[in-house]
Amino acid sequence: MEHPILFLNLLFEKLGFHLVGPEEAHSLVDFILQPHVTYTWVVMLVILVLAKMAVSRIQLVPEKGQNVFEVIISGIEEFMVTVTGEQGRFLFPLIASLGFFILVSNYMGMIPGFFAPTANINTTAACAVIVVVFTHVLGVKFHGVKYIKHFMGPVWWLVPLILPIEIIGHIARVLSLSIRLFGNVFGEELVLAILFFLAGLYLAPLPMMFLGLFTGFIQAFIFCLLSMMYFAGAMEHAH
Repeated sequence: MEHPILFLNLLFEKLGFHLVGPEEAHSLVDFILQPHVTYTWVVMLVILVLAKMAVSRIQLVPEKGQNVFEVIISGIEEFMVTVTGEQGRFLFPLIASLGFFILVSNYMGMIPGFFAPTANINTTAACAVIVVVFTHVLGVKFHGVKYIKHFMGPVWWLVPLILPIEIIGHIARVLSLSIRLFGNVFGEELVLAILFFLAGLYLAPLPMMFLGLFTGFIQAFIFCLLSMMYFAGAMEHAH
């Protein structure tokens, strides 16, 4: 759900660009100027700026800001290791990047004039495809060709039954990850838009906005937790 007025859309229109909807986008420029693409770049810029600020004044004896940052990072890493095991510690950059990207994207939609990239199925599907494809990359990395045993079942004569089910199940992971995140963020954006339309910028939307802070975090957490579980499953010994 888009806000009635998006700042970047207004800027592009002032610069002379003719903005079209997704169904009318026929060129690369049309696609790049879609809100979910432009605001994805905004999210990435925000994350890069925050990361630069966090590491610009690292000291041997940490101050308050550095302490908070270190607690957050170490907490995410240790929680990930409890799910994936010590062998999965190298996955931390990917998990943390996905988590911060989704969290900032979710929260960006709560700012009037901004758009949550995760409220568009294309963004959430891209994140889900990254996770599912990398899951199989891990499987091949840890098990080689034997990784295919994950899809074959316990006995050879069950292969015609088990193999299609496993393939459908792994495709369903993309749908599960993407639609769950998209549906929750889109629903929140829709409710906020309705409340702003009915009650204006006053007290009525506030409870939903506070709830959005909580659900935005929960959705990022669930996406990362499921990703960790998929990665851990791929690194385990074949059944």
